[in-house]
Amino acid sequence: MLEPVQRGIRLLLKVPPEPAPPLGDPSSVRIFRAAPGFLRYRLLGWSWKQVSALIGLLFGLEFVQFGMERAEELPRILRWLPWTGLEMLEYLAIVGFVVQLGYSLVLVLLDFRYRWYVVTDRSLRIREGLWKVQERTMTFSNIQNVSIRQGPVQRFFGIADLRVQTAGGGGKMGDDDDQGSADHLHLGYFRGVANADEIRDAVLARLRRLRSSGLGDPEEPTQPAPASGPAPDAFEAAQELLSEVRSLAGALRN
Repeated sequence: MLEPVQRGIRLLLKVPPEPAPPLGDPSSVRIFRAAPGFLRYRLLGWSWKQVSALIGLLFGLEFVQFGMERAEELPRILRWLPWTGLEMLEYLAIVGFVVQLGYSLVLVLLDFRYRWYVVTDRSLRIREGLWKVQERTMTFSNIQNVSIRQGPVQRFFGIADLRVQTAGGGGKMGDDDDQGSADHLHLGYFRGVANADEIRDAVLARLRRLRSSGLGDPEEPTQPAPASGPAPDAFEAAQELLSEVRSLAGALRN
């Protein structure tokens, strides 16, 4: 039932398709996705927000109803409120809550579906977000640190976040790398993955392979060293000079 709504919101937000693989061997491309536990984790947070909003809505409706029935018992400052107009706002608030309920649920589903983690033998690419699509490409030659973060709720859902830091991203290692600091250019996150250890080991293995090959790419052929000895043009010029010197010496003897 939500599929048509998802399609409409996807077209409205112009969500881009699957990202192209980053630089590297096409045969080495691996695509990792967020685990189903990450969706349940996000739905838990969504449910908590909706329950809090519903409690606030019910409290507001009860307050308006009480004011309409017992306006004389309220403090004088509250007797002048347009209670009839507030009754109209009750219906608008209920409709607004129902609309945002479905809309925010679809956003959670789309955020889970359009989250991409692509790794090759030379680099990785991370894309996430709907309103503001964020895409980061990092080469293994610049990666300095790979770590795993897992809170108690994430542990319950069997997921974790893999944090990748490149050169120049030496900040604090604490709460500054949460969702709010995702704009940091030197940080990338594989959020909500169930195989964080596997992804970390794959990244570290390719990083070690790249560094063990030296500064160049292991697939690049080595250029042969130029042969020693004088260049052909210099040798011919020396022969001509020697011939002219011999001719001059013969002329002087005569």
